[in-house]
Amino acid sequence: MRRLSLVFLGAIVGAGAATVASQTHLLSSTSAIAASAETYRQLSLFGDVFEKVRTDYVEKPDEGKLIEAAVNGMLASLDPHSSFMDRKSFRDMQVQTSGQFGGLGIEVTMEEGLIKVVTPIDDTPAHKAGIMANDVIVQIEDDQVQGLTLNQAVDKMRGPVNTPVRLKIQRTGKEPFEVTLVRDVIRIRPVRSRVEGDIGFLRITQFNEQTFEGLRTQIDKLTSDIGPDKLKGFVIDLRNNPGGLLDQAIMVSDAFLDRGEIVSTRGRNSDENQRFNAKSGDLTKGKPIVVLINGGSASASEIVAGALQDHKRALVMGTRSFGKGSVQTVIPLGGNGAVRLTTARYYTPAGRSIQAKGIEPDQEVLQDIPDELKGKDETKGEAGLRGHLKNDGEKGGSSAYVPPDPTKDKQLIAAMEHLRGTRKGAANTTPPPEGAAGPGTAKPAVPN
Repeated sequence: MRRLSLVFLGAIVGAGAATVASQTHLLSSTSAIAASAETYRQLSLFGDVFEKVRTDYVEKPDEGKLIEAAVNGMLASLDPHSSFMDRKSFRDMQVQTSGQFGGLGIEVTMEEGLIKVVTPIDDTPAHKAGIMANDVIVQIEDDQVQGLTLNQAVDKMRGPVNTPVRLKIQRTGKEPFEVTLVRDVIRIRPVRSRVEGDIGFLRITQFNEQTFEGLRTQIDKLTSDIGPDKLKGFVIDLRNNPGGLLDQAIMVSDAFLDRGEIVSTRGRNSDENQRFNAKSGDLTKGKPIVVLINGGSASASEIVAGALQDHKRALVMGTRSFGKGSVQTVIPLGGNGAVRLTTARYYTPAGRSIQAKGIEPDQEVLQDIPDELKGKDETKGEAGLRGHLKNDGEKGGSSAYVPPDPTKDKQLIAAMEHLRGTRKGAANTTPPPEGAAGPGTAKPAVPN
């Protein structure tokens, strides 16, 4: 009887639990149906508004543009980095990340409404034609540049390889002149280097598909030019680097690490979390490294700085970085362009989120700001962007000024003095991050 009673009691409890579970499932299903109904009601609202605009607006609207604007608004409401790309924008992004395109080979900027040459790229049509830094492009073919946006001007200069384009150039002290260039395949050099005595200087301007290979080539060249025995170390300049491809940031970090975590990404669902680790092989053979960052260093450049800082592989110097600690995934939409959607946050090997905080340098070094630029050199950082993903302990931006004259670049000078052991009064004023560890022993990131 005793055993039967216990079994019976167990049966009753089990039945009760099943009833509760069934009721919970029913309530959950009802809530889901209600939420779905509300969603469809809102979509119906969108349809109603769209129809009213289509039929009653004072002028006949472009319906395709209306829908595109609605999609843009939806994505823009999420965060500053999610967006819709139409077919042209998607192609332009692919060109940018590939690192090569049909063009003339000049880096340009807009200054007071004019398109100004920053520098011609070596061994390109522009370089061979004698285009010089500070030249002003006043006309492209028969179109005046005045009034065009920078992107519109660039679009006119790019085009199919082996096709001509005519430019009118204004050069200081000379009459305007015309030059006809033939477009060629232009390969953007994301990594540039120079010898600074016994130190190798590496400037990484962006993270495109060519970055890691360019870095490897330049490290080998610097090591050979200086001599492995004389080489004191490397300065990796990531200042004003806006970022780029995640896989290239991982490969660049791996170039200086033998083992250990580089970065982890954590999405909405735990099964989407990823952790990326270094492989054996340090391209610099363990030479000392200083990484330079500032308020313009964002995204992929922060991944590199954070990984090398956490592993104590490099001294990070300069000013606090931008603080873009999110990952965007580009999702093609057939022939309709693509969606760039924020899908994860990334964390350094010590488990630090950089989002809206940035990387704090181990040694802060401030530049001397010219009077005319004071107050204009500061970036607001990710925390200053409207609608950014929130994070505890958010901080604003920092100075993004880099003097054009290397002899006046206090951050670069301090980096070289550190590598040569001649820097005075430069004890590390920033304690290592909580949980940071030596090479290969970084504290693993814990999903939350």
